[in-house]
Amino acid sequence: METMKIGQLARRGGVGVETVRFYERRGLIDEPPRRASGYRQYAPETVSRLRFIRRAKELGFSLGEIKELLDLRVSEETPSAEVKRTALAKIADLEEKIATLKRMKRALQKITTACSGKGPAGPCPILDALESSGAEASPVNKE
Repeated sequence: METMKIGQLARRGGVGVETVRFYERRGLIDEPPRRASGYRQYAPETVSRLRFIRRAKELGFSLGEIKELLDLRVSEETPSAEVKRTALAKIADLEEKIATLKRMKRALQKITTACSGKGPAGPCPILDALESSGAEASPVNKE
């Protein structure tokens, strides 16, 4: 079995060396055996795990959620419905974040249209709205 050092693993997995160490500390990848010299010796399948983690992160999964997905992947008895439930929960979470971002955008558009962009910033409606404690200035309030 061909093993690799941490730098080789990081390159093949598309992450940095510190990311590999971080994932080890978080329990997302197993700490590998070490040579007598102290170098970590990673198994080839660790590359697949790193790629799995990277792709899951790109889809918006947190490291905690990724750990759960990896745990589900290890057990062959895991019902696919459980994996689907996790993915559907992530979709709902993303939809909520998108709605919040849209509200933030609308609020920012509203206060920027009130600004002429000319003259001194002293009487600036954007700065005034940000300083205001009123609900109309808060982009996360439901509209």
